[in-house]
Amino acid sequence: MSRTTQATSIEVLQDSSKSTKPSNWRLLQRLIGLGLEYRGACAAMLLFDIALVTLAMGSLGLTGLGIDYIRHQVDPTSPAPEFPLGILPPATASPFAVVCMIAGLVLLFALVGAALRYAAAIAAAALSQQVLIRVRTDVYSKLQVLSFQFYDAGESSSIINRAAGDANAVRNFVDGVMIKVLTVGLTLTVYLVYMLRMNVGLTLACLATTPLLWVGAVLFSKFVQPAYRKAGELGDQLIRVLVENVQGAHVVKGFAREPEEIARFKQTTERIRKQKDSIFFRVSVFQPIMGFLTQINMLVLIGYGGVLVIRGELSLGTGLFVFANLLQEFAAQISQIVNIANTIQASLVSAERVFEVIDTPISITSPVNPVRLPHAEGRIAFHDVTFGYNPKQPVLEGVTFDVAPGERVGITGETGAGKTTLLNLVMRFYDVQSGRITVDGHDLRSIHLDDLRKNMGLVFQESFLFSHSVAANIAFGRPTATPEEVERAAELASADEFIGQLSERYDTVIGEHGANLSGGQRQRLALARALVLDPPILLLDDATASVDPETEHEIERAVQSAMKNRTTLVVSNRIATLRRTNRIVVLEQGRVTAIGTHEELLQSSEYYRFLAELQFAELMTNPKGKPVPFITEPTQPAGGGN
Repeated sequence: MSRTTQATSIEVLQDSSKSTKPSNWRLLQRLIGLGLEYRGACAAMLLFDIALVTLAMGSLGLTGLGIDYIRHQVDPTSPAPEFPLGILPPATASPFAVVCMIAGLVLLFALVGAALRYAAAIAAAALSQQVLIRVRTDVYSKLQVLSFQFYDAGESSSIINRAAGDANAVRNFVDGVMIKVLTVGLTLTVYLVYMLRMNVGLTLACLATTPLLWVGAVLFSKFVQPAYRKAGELGDQLIRVLVENVQGAHVVKGFAREPEEIARFKQTTERIRKQKDSIFFRVSVFQPIMGFLTQINMLVLIGYGGVLVIRGELSLGTGLFVFANLLQEFAAQISQIVNIANTIQASLVSAERVFEVIDTPISITSPVNPVRLPHAEGRIAFHDVTFGYNPKQPVLEGVTFDVAPGERVGITGETGAGKTTLLNLVMRFYDVQSGRITVDGHDLRSIHLDDLRKNMGLVFQESFLFSHSVAANIAFGRPTATPEEVERAAELASADEFIGQLSERYDTVIGEHGANLSGGQRQRLALARALVLDPPILLLDDATASVDPETEHEIERAVQSAMKNRTTLVVSNRIATLRRTNRIVVLEQGRVTAIGTHEELLQSSEYYRFLAELQFAELMTNPKGKPVPFITEPTQPAGGGN
């Protein structure tokens, strides 16, 4: 795909994404729905919170009772303490014993509370990890079924960040928002009811500034959300810089660009730091304002509550002391609104990015009633096929030709002519925009997707290998393959010789992307991976384009063996490769301009003749000084027919 076409495709998809951007309310609904899927764990957390609030209230009441009891013992004229539930201490108990009993109960409540907090923390962590695994699995599972169009339009760094960082921020919504909202709501309700029972007037006076706190939370949300969105985008840029430099380390070192790349990385991290500073500044402004408003409540309590104590309308311990602590706890819970609002904004931005992946429509799927194709004969037909990565800019236009079972067809053309695109369409990585492609007479779109692809073996121009054993890489498309089948595929691909020289042979773990193998070895493993499926159709995408002549010869030998009794489409601009096919299709600017054998195209195709003459001029003499006869001495293509 050309750079211009890809850029246009990206713009189209980005514009489409922006037009369907969900509202914050819709995102909140989905996040809450995600949390409710774990309603059992959430209910357990709520029960823990109820128990902890009950213990806290009990401990606070007992402390106030102890203060009133001590005051009464010191000043018998002061009001007598009111013991809860009418339970009085033994008449024979000394004041010291009564104080010790009250202190012992406070200590018991504290110990039980500590145990409950520990259990609650363990339960919260377990719930948090369950949600995180669920979100990451959902994102990863969706990535496995999305078409190549999605990957064409997105950067790998952004995709990685969504599955890692953004998924973690979504997880924070469950334990950092949902559970906290339940906790804060429950605690505030209990405290408010308790304070109203003590003194309605004092409660209303002390909480007069509370509505301002809610107004501040709403304003804060609108103020900080754009900053979090920008921080997410900068995070994508950081990952992109890191991934590019890790994967392109040889290029960086080869051009001695290490200082510039270090500076580039520092610049990117500096932009993130400045953006985070901007967020921290906004949070830091909000928190003191909220704190100041809650402290005003304490000033009211000291003035108004003190007068009530002096008048005897409110006790000192179970009255003013308990009320002061309740007010402090009330203020602490209100201050949690800042953290909740902060977490909500971060979660909303991340949820938007995560759900964008999860909600992306799957454009390439099996039909409702698919045609099952356990083993294809290998007949392929292109019927007036037109396709473009951007519908307004077709890459292929009006392509029509047939491939008989067992026939070897070469595909050649200038860069950007649509050669690789043709193979992508056969594999149904993309769907045609008009016309149709058939296998054994069935439209590709009517065949079960798994059946279609299991009938085909594809070798890319630059094959990807996983950081696993040689055997696992060969058997990647067919994990149930026996060791004998793996070895047979390696033999067909001419890979068995170099595999036998590896330290652990087929159990040797190769490096990332096969970094500890040569280009030719990687290509032969990729060919073996395709052949272990024993596919009736083989697709070769310029497999020898970027290797040296000796390696090319080794790969060509393996390819010749692999093509026997298989329908094969070979993309190549190398005349030596094309001559070994039965027919050659010439693509120019997305159109078929000629079809024929090597000898026929030398006469009928200007492009093919130019390509042959150019390579003949470059390779006119082989290392032994003999002429290369691939133009002057035609050979009979092996196998198949046209």
